[in-house]
Amino acid sequence: MLNQILGIPAHPLIIHAAVVFIPLLCLAAVVYALVPKVRGKIGWATLALAVVAPVAAFLATQSGEDLQARLVAAGFSPEILDKVSQHQSYGDRTWWFTLALGIVTLVMLFITSGSRRVPHLPVWVNLAFSVVIIALAVATGIYVFLTGDSGAHAVWEGAVP
Repeated sequence: MLNQILGIPAHPLIIHAAVVFIPLLCLAAVVYALVPKVRGKIGWATLALAVVAPVAAFLATQSGEDLQARLVAAGFSPEILDKVSQHQSYGDRTWWFTLALGIVTLVMLFITSGSRRVPHLPVWVNLAFSVVIIALAVATGIYVFLTGDSGAHAVWEGAVP
């Protein structure tokens, strides 16, 4: 699906979107959850990031799977393929945590929108969503780091051409 872009492996190009948008989503979601005064100013950006970051994570994982298939077909050693599999495992978790953070952030945006369609909810609901957002943002940030670190080690230790 996402094998090459202009003759270059797509994965190293696509991951840049994930590396930018996922941490921005983590930051925006936490600020939105913790600082109600700025919600009106960052709501649209947070909404955009809640949609774009999971898409970027998905595209990164798909292009990574295509690259891994190319490495297997090229006959790379089991040691190298193990490093790539570890990287893929982190990337898959990053995708799921980013998706969860995006969904919970979208729900929080909706329930705090002030729309007449949203019933007045108890304060504890807002607090509960804030706690979940913080937990997901921390987990997502950790997995972004682990994914990037394992990918960088794979490349710089000669695993990926």
